[in-house]
Parts: sequence; C-alpha cells; structure tokens
Amino acid sequence: MSDDADKQVSFLPFHAINEFMTNEYRQEVIRKTLFAIVDLPEAFNAALERNIKKNVKIAGFRNSAKAPAALKVKPVADAFEKSPAMVAVILAAWAEIHADLRQRIFDLLSGREWELLPLDADRTRLPGFLTVWPAGEDFEALNAAYAEKYPEFPEENNDISLMCVWLSNRLPYEFREITKNPPTTTQAE
Repeated sequence: MSDDADKQVSFLPFHAINEFMTNEYRQEVIRKTLFAIVDLPEAFNAALERNIKKNVKIAGFRNSAKAPAALKVKPVADAFEKSPAMVAVILAAWAEIHADLRQRIFDLLSGREWELLPLDADRTRLPGFLTVWPAGEDFEALNAAYAEKYPEFPEENNDISLMCVWLSNRLPYEFREITKNPPTTTQAE
C-alpha cells in the first residue's frame, strides 16, 4: 500500500449512526431534544427548524417546524434515518442539552488518549463519522470506565455510548490502533 493510501481518511454520513441505535432509543433522543430545544441558544433552534422545514411534512402545518413537539417526534425520527444534516443538528442539540455528560465524556476519552476535536468544535460541519475506532475500546469498556470514574454521576449506557460517538466523531466499523498524529483530510466541498 502506498503512503498516500495510508493517509486517506474515510467518513460515513451521519445517518449511518442509525445502524447502532434502536428505534426506541432514537425516538427518546429526538423527543428529549425537541422538548428541550427552546432552552438552548438560538443557533440550535434555528438549525433544527431549517432541517425540519426541509425534511419533515406534518399534515395541517405549512411549516412543520411550527408543529407542537409531540407531533414532530415520529416524522423527525423518520427524517433522522435518511438525512445526515438532520442527524447532525439533533445530536449537536442533544449534546448541548447534556453539557455535563459531554464534559465528563470528553475528559474520559481524553484521559484514554483518544484524538478529539476541541469540545466547542462545530461537529455539524464535518462530512460525517470517521470509520476507524480505537482497538481495544468498545461500548462496554467505555461504559465501565465511565462508571468507575464517575460513580456519583450515573448515566444510561446508551447516553454514554452516544456521547462517545458524537465527541469522537467515530463509529465502530473498523478497529485499529490510532496514531497520535492522525492523517489530515481536506474539507468536503
């Protein structure tokens, strides 16, 4: 394999995360996000409204973003399965809603020497999830490490796993050792 081939970075579109989520958990994440979005900074609300307006149709509403949150859960979940942009804005808002968990997971992954973007980076601008996951790490190990490090802050395993995926910008498709200086990629056009 050439040096150039070794340096290529592969991304999966954000909606590939659906392969790792049950329908029930996906709807739970979306429900929590839709009901809490009004308490977040306007940028999150505006991005979500744009995506709902573009990707969701709710009978009786010219602008589906204006429908009550309870009516939006199912159609947004359907869009979440097909639209990478919808996944990105939902997960960004969900992570903001869970800011304390986000900080703890960032600290946990950093302590385990994961390569991470800064905590405040706008992950919605990325082309998707990286396909390489650190060898020897799985959701069970990460959940156990979280429970050991933060016994005073119990969290659902699904929430810990989802935050690990979002902050690392990785899906566990290919397991291998990750170097300290990962290859760079150009911004997707």
